[in-house]
Amino acid sequence: MDLSAWWRSARPWLFRLDAERAHEMTLGVLKRWSALAGGQLGAGDVARDSGLARERMGLRFPNPVGLAAGLDKNAEAVPAWQALGFGFIEVGTVTALAQPGNPRPRLFRLPDDGALVNRMGFNNAGAEAVARRLRRLRERSVLQVPLGVNIGKSKVTPAERAAQDYRRSFEWLGELADYVVVNISSPNTPGLRDLQRVDEVRRILTAIQGPNQRFRQPRPLLVKLAPDLAEEDAIECARAALDGGCAGLILTNTTIDFSGLRSPTAGLSGGLSGRPLFARSTAMLARLRETLGPEPVLIGVGGIMTPEDAAAKLAAGADLIQVYSGLIYGGPGWVRELLHGLPRTAAR
Repeated sequence: MDLSAWWRSARPWLFRLDAERAHEMTLGVLKRWSALAGGQLGAGDVARDSGLARERMGLRFPNPVGLAAGLDKNAEAVPAWQALGFGFIEVGTVTALAQPGNPRPRLFRLPDDGALVNRMGFNNAGAEAVARRLRRLRERSVLQVPLGVNIGKSKVTPAERAAQDYRRSFEWLGELADYVVVNISSPNTPGLRDLQRVDEVRRILTAIQGPNQRFRQPRPLLVKLAPDLAEEDAIECARAALDGGCAGLILTNTTIDFSGLRSPTAGLSGGLSGRPLFARSTAMLARLRETLGPEPVLIGVGGIMTPEDAAAKLAAGADLIQVYSGLIYGGPGWVRELLHGLPRTAAR
């Protein structure tokens, strides 16, 4: 299937639908395609340009552009994402317990701002079900790119049991991932962002590192932070993550600050992503790179809509970058547009 041709004809129709319904239909197409194809790319594809490859966390990334968590929560279309040119893929957020998420409507487009607002609430099939899917994927031996798994706290789990909840997810999923992300920064699970404290970060990572260090090859861990943290709090959380054995950080999640938007947002709540997030998330990225030095892996995400945005994230200190909203607006050919526009000297 020519996904780019499908997108050109389908986009006007999809954008007339409810945003979540359009997402489900698109994911359904990608899921069916993924069941039949492996998505492997040849050496001549720009997504396999050796000038874009990077070695980080003991993993080889064919290019620095990754799929952010949230688009494929249940790992249903991994081969299709690979075929679109991504240099790595992050699935989730996955929770220990299956959960339906928040009531609909819960995903909104703000086209005048190049943005999305979501209040999904970690809707997913649960760690055990996603582990079964990832195991089947691994058995097919189709992956050419690193696969990350993003884990979060189950909504029904009380805050005092958060560390055990993350550990349960990790025990199901850790060995099937190339790296694992601890998501403590979504605004759509009550109390989750309260875990962005030094003591909670330490507690969660200690719980996960127990089973992780028993693997023959422990998995790199990263912590994903919110852009709404005060600078000093972000630095303290980052240092706690690194002290807890993390390889690095993902900067940043969505914001709850809706100021400055052109679109009407009265009564709208959730996490804002897309163009309005770019400046805020990039400033946090640059500040943490300056503070933490060159060693930690920093993955920059938030507001990348153009090749120039992608290059700017890398220049601000990102080792790798991730996209979400830009793909929704740009479609299947957009990833390769980013890759064609990246200076090779900046991506090495």
